[in-house]
This record gives sequence, structure tokens and C-alpha cells, in this order.
Amino acid sequence: MGLPGHRRTSSHKRRRASHFALKTVQLSTDKKTGAVHLPHRVAPNATEYRGIQIHVKGRDRKLQKMLAKTKAKSAPAAAAHDHDHDHAGHDHS
Repeated sequence: MGLPGHRRTSSHKRRRASHFALKTVQLSTDKKTGAVHLPHRVAPNATEYRGIQIHVKGRDRKLQKMLAKTKAKSAPAAAAHDHDHDHAGHDHS
């Protein structure tokens, strides 16, 4: 069975703990989308990294969804309300 080592003094504890300080996070900005991300990692919702197209599961569906959102923002508010249910029971004003 091992024996306890020497007492860890407060000065030794402080010297050891001097390396525990948190470093500031370095961030990169995607050139195409302007999204902020960690360096050397793909930006969220990116379809390519360093000019190379990456495989994203459901990428085509995501792109369609993003395009639909941008079209919906540019369209008038009445056209954006296109879901099927009855409005007789409640008021949207």
C-alpha cells in the first residue's frame, strides 16, 4: 500500500494552480456566411470548408428550408401564414 507523499504546502498549491487560468476563446469568422466558429472547425450550417464541399446529412433539405425562410421573410405577412387550420376559434390581432 502506498504511503502519503510530502505535505503540499500552500505555496506549492499556488504555483501549481497558476496554470489553471482560463484562456480567452479564439474565434474565426466564415468568409461566405459571416458565422462565428472555433478555428479549424466547420462553421455551423456550412456546406464547404476551405473550398472543399463537405457531406452534411440532409444538406439538400436544409438548403431548401433556408431558402424558404429567406423567401418568407421577404414576402408580405399574409403570405407567410400558410398553414392549414381553422381561425374561427381565435383572434390573431
